Amino acid sequence: MTLRAATLCCLALGSVLCAEPQTPSGAEDQALNAALADAGASPADFTRALENHLAKYPQTQKRAELERALVRSAIEAKDDRRILLYGERVLDREAGDPQILDKVIRLLLAGDSREAAERALPYARRYKDQLTGLQNSTAPPPGRLGKAQWREEVDRGVARALVLQARATASLGRMEDALELARQAYAEFPTAEGAREIARCLNKLGRAEEAIPHMADAFTIVDPRNNDSDRARDRGRIGDAYRKIHGSEKGLGDLLLESYDRTASLVATRRMQVQQNDPNAQAATILDYTLSALHGEKLPLANYKGKTVVLEFWATWCGPCRAQHPLLEQVKQHFRSRAEVVFVSVNTDEEREQVEPFLKEQGWTQSVYFEDGLARMVRITSIPTVIILDRRGEVASRMNGFSPERFTAQLIERIEGTLKN
Repeated sequence: MTLRAATLCCLALGSVLCAEPQTPSGAEDQALNAALADAGASPADFTRALENHLAKYPQTQKRAELERALVRSAIEAKDDRRILLYGERVLDREAGDPQILDKVIRLLLAGDSREAAERALPYARRYKDQLTGLQNSTAPPPGRLGKAQWREEVDRGVARALVLQARATASLGRMEDALELARQAYAEFPTAEGAREIARCLNKLGRAEEAIPHMADAFTIVDPRNNDSDRARDRGRIGDAYRKIHGSEKGLGDLLLESYDRTASLVATRRMQVQQNDPNAQAATILDYTLSALHGEKLPLANYKGKTVVLEFWATWCGPCRAQHPLLEQVKQHFRSRAEVVFVSVNTDEEREQVEPFLKEQGWTQSVYFEDGLARMVRITSIPTVIILDRRGEVASRMNGFSPERFTAQLIERIEGTLKN
């Protein structure tokens, strides 16, 4: 089976067929394995194989996993019919993830069907609730985005969910409620889509002149999701609406400049507020990072400029990390009288509240700091990883995983190498 087919197989069957090689549990597993192998790298063949399997085994216990894989494959292939078909089946069984929710809701709202809007509205509420839950999480998933970037992405998602609620509510004829939801979306995170939805609601309420500044905001706002085609359409709509009310475009340029100043200030102010809560938002080098400790204490890595810094990235769920710990303690003892060598224990757990009980259970006494976006900067792809910074704060050595027989001597040798330079 190709890598692509194997990946999609994992999406479909979780650990049943994608764990360590094992003997198939029955005729159905054998049939599915054979069908997926024959499908190769073709998304269309992969989809056909799963649909044929479901037709042949209508009572299969794997239906939920297979339909989840089918909607994923449909999203990848931009197959709107199957996204809607399998997406709604998935969402009717389980919470669904934000990507599936977003795709299904948008497809339901693509027309003016009241029945489709009634189906979309509960999904849009669920979408918003899921993302609001992420807003309340203590930290982003380690190694992906910094705290400020993570919060921005989640806030954008909440705004998208509110826009979709507004659109579904408008399709059901509740225009004042839809306008309020659209305003909430723009307040949550100012986007072109949010401004556009406010203008759409105001126009449907017969408040065309009041809608024009919001149409201008959709055109001028800095928004990576607002492409040139979107902006061209916005510009055309603004011109048409403005001429209809004022008879010409005289004064429209001033209105657009005011909108540009307004949206630029709004976006800058919001970004500054988020970044104030993330000392690493502007970090350009490793030593620019500030790590937080278990009880909120801060460690600016800049404090260690001119020293050799040994960064140990670990997690509570990592068995090799536990095996490595006593060996790392031996290395610390070797350098205990060398003030120019410092060791920093960096935890990468998503659920930070588990860390302190783990340390007590294991009897580990070292100070521990959370990665706070540093794992992304230094590209941590596996745990445990030890990174050695030289006196300039640059990565001098990287040890992914470890060999128990050689770890201590190898780490000492690499640390000594940085002290000679």
